[in-house]
Amino acid sequence: QVQLVESGGGLVQPGGSLRLSCRASGFTFSNYAMSWYRQAPGKVRELVAGITTAGMSTNYADSVKGRFTISRDNAKNTVYLQMNSLKPEDTAVYYCNAQRTVGFWGQGTQVTVSS
Repeated sequence: QVQLVESGGGLVQPGGSLRLSCRASGFTFSNYAMSWYRQAPGKVRELVAGITTAGMSTNYADSVKGRFTISRDNAKNTVYLQMNSLKPEDTAVYYCNAQRTVGFWGQGTQVTVSS
């Protein structure tokens, strides 16, 4: 069955870094655009970053530009989110999304930025 499994979240101090991973199975990963979303308590889920099927094009929310980098390895069926210079406002549950004509979601991984 289709699975998206996120990992790499945790507690980090402001200014620190984390690398999230999302491993996919059960579908042809290379045919799907991939994205990372996040949802903070009491807020709507928002798009953080996206990457096209072959990784040739990426897009970012203004709030993370210059700090976050999305990448993918189609041989490993995995998409990554490198997060640098983390701020307390980056605290959220981060979700992996696969999108083509239908979409799939992971279960999320918690990122907490706090001193």
